[in-house]
Amino acid sequence: MKRLVAAAIAVSLALPVLAQEPSVEQTTPPAPAAPRAVNIPTPAEKTLANGLRVIVVQKKGLPLVAARLLIKTGSEADPADRGGLASMTGTLLVKGTTTKSSEEIARGVEALGATIDSGAGWDASYVNLSSLSTSFASAMGYLADVVRNPTFKTEELDTQRDQNLDSIRVAMQRPGSLANYVTSRVLFGSMPYGHNVSGTPESLPRIAQADLVAFHKKHYRPENAILVIAGDIEPQAAFDVAQKSLGGWKKGTGAAMATITTKNAVAAPAARVVVIDMPNAGQAAVVVARQGIKRVDPSFNVAQVTNSVLGGGYSARLNQEIRIKRGLSYGAGSRFDVRRDVGPFSASAQTKNESAAEVASIILDELNKLGTTAVAESELTPRKAVLIGGFSRELETGAGLVNEIADLALYGVSLEEIKRYISGVQGVTAADVQKFATSSLGANASVVIVGDAKKFLEPLKAKFKNVEVIPVAELDLSSPSLRKKS
Repeated sequence: MKRLVAAAIAVSLALPVLAQEPSVEQTTPPAPAAPRAVNIPTPAEKTLANGLRVIVVQKKGLPLVAARLLIKTGSEADPADRGGLASMTGTLLVKGTTTKSSEEIARGVEALGATIDSGAGWDASYVNLSSLSTSFASAMGYLADVVRNPTFKTEELDTQRDQNLDSIRVAMQRPGSLANYVTSRVLFGSMPYGHNVSGTPESLPRIAQADLVAFHKKHYRPENAILVIAGDIEPQAAFDVAQKSLGGWKKGTGAAMATITTKNAVAAPAARVVVIDMPNAGQAAVVVARQGIKRVDPSFNVAQVTNSVLGGGYSARLNQEIRIKRGLSYGAGSRFDVRRDVGPFSASAQTKNESAAEVASIILDELNKLGTTAVAESELTPRKAVLIGGFSRELETGAGLVNEIADLALYGVSLEEIKRYISGVQGVTAADVQKFATSSLGANASVVIVGDAKKFLEPLKAKFKNVEVIPVAELDLSSPSLRKKS
């Protein structure tokens, strides 16, 4: 008992001493740990007799297999008056074939415990498949069927067109979405990247069943395709499945596929300041944009690190300046959309109408700062860690691994680059970022603002010359001028 009392007294005497010890407040996050080595199996490759390139990455662990079939043609090939054709063609692949209805496809894939979807982006059309390794061969039969034998039934086309039109009309009522549509036209005009991937209210009604059939016949051919498979499957077994399901896919007839480019190298457009006046809009969307880089550009890794510093996350500069310090937006960010040819770079935020001009100036100031002041290592290191962490998480799943490999194959980048990405990011220096920002960010940037113009137009004109104002009622996204014909 005496020992217990003595112990209690000792503890009570020690408490004031402990309470008096100064607490250390953590004001900065700990430095990122060094990246771990990523063990990525070497892809195995085979080209079938019909020209289909097949790439397999065996990833043991989970009994799952993911596949992605790429057609190396996307929305860049849309005819000028039929924007959305590639997207519509890709989407309707799973809506019925010569052997199965859309319901039969959906039920059959579900019965296998698999998933399938299709669509198109700027540089490629695609079909994605995921299944258990035990049912992969059967699931691949559905992928082969929808790619080779789509029927593009009129009723399915009409339904999809109505859905797309509804989605676009709703998006055009949102300043953020509309600003992105307008930015594409400002940067690329009448060139292929200038239109909206999903089309416009003017272009979609022009797309007929014959257009879909012709697009499919011209571009969906094995010598214009890549099949990437990743998961718990032996490479030879995957090759055998590919041969069985797609080996009978016949090469296209006529001239070989031509490489489609936007021809941006001829001349970048002059910088513009464009306002889409949307009266009574609750807020304004601000986009600062310019032409960026190709995927194959040697400065790809430098661009990724530069963007991570500028607007690639919550702790990046744009969000710090616009949201955290000034409270002008719920969030701000930036991105390089890398493509086969020169794609766009954009930095954006949504804000109250009255602060639209201020936000545009802040974004431009931050772009210029990157080119005039070196990034401190204490800022550069964690921004690299963000990129490396996101990349590593992507490789944890079969679908993520397939997407990474498929992008490299699509753009003609060595597949070994997937193993060099982390070291490439780590090797980017502050001097690299400053040099890249000077040449590729600050100059020749356009500004697009969609909002209630009467609340920000005067301060905007005080900051920028030659402001163009287009009432939303006069806007035509199908036109390179952005204006409806008189």
